[in-house]
Amino acid sequence: MSQTNVSESHLSEFASATAVERQSETSFTAELREDWSVAGAVNGGYLLSVAAQALRANSPNAIDPLVLSTHYLGPSQGGRADITTRLIREGRSSATLAVDLAQNGAPKITALATMGNLADLPDDVATTAAPPDVPDPDQCITIAEAPIDFVESAPIVHRYDMRLDPGTAGFASGQPSGRGLLQGWIRLADDAEPDPLSLLAFLDAFPPVMFDLGRFNWAPTMELTAHVRAIPAPGWIKVRLQTRNIAGGMFEEDCDLWDSEGRLVAQSRQLARQPRD
Repeated sequence: MSQTNVSESHLSEFASATAVERQSETSFTAELREDWSVAGAVNGGYLLSVAAQALRANSPNAIDPLVLSTHYLGPSQGGRADITTRLIREGRSSATLAVDLAQNGAPKITALATMGNLADLPDDVATTAAPPDVPDPDQCITIAEAPIDFVESAPIVHRYDMRLDPGTAGFASGQPSGRGLLQGWIRLADDAEPDPLSLLAFLDAFPPVMFDLGRFNWAPTMELTAHVRAIPAPGWIKVRLQTRNIAGGMFEEDCDLWDSEGRLVAQSRQLARQPRD
């Protein structure tokens, strides 16, 4: 039995690109879009959002991704993807599920997720975290205006409106700061407002933080753990990306997302391979 979960006629570009179609009680298909790719492979954050759509469809009482821990098993390409989900535990306020995404029988990602309802979480905030000091978006550098060879290798930049803080954009002119830090702003290219699923994509949307260390090839992700902490307010999302440890041919990349009300709405840490020279 085949059933499309949502009609694409009125969807934002992002919602349409991440839509899934139910094939059975626990299986779905999706049509991965090539224009969400980087260096010839579909972007990992976009894949998280597609997987989360399937998880959302199979956890009707817990619709938001709270935690998603994903292992990347191989690069994905544009075209059909097969997604299977498995309920591990369903509680009163959350559900834990497993999800696998494959193409042509080859596994691409496998993940564990805790789904819940962000709107039902207690409205208490006690944090020492502070959003980065970033110039207003109109004072930042638009990534889509980067050199043509960069843009051609990363068509996904056209799916977002990404603005880099000039203080961390020296890599674009061959003068990386060496701090291992990128920061700026992001929103969807069609101005659709952010939601919990687009936050998953935003966590892996900026150029690799290794660019600020003068390492300009793309860095394949091995594992990424995402925490979604709140439903974002409308408007721009502020991004801070940093690394503190490069060793054994790998590096970690920490990402924080702040909404227009100054709330820390999502966090991630990923382990990736160092770019090849």
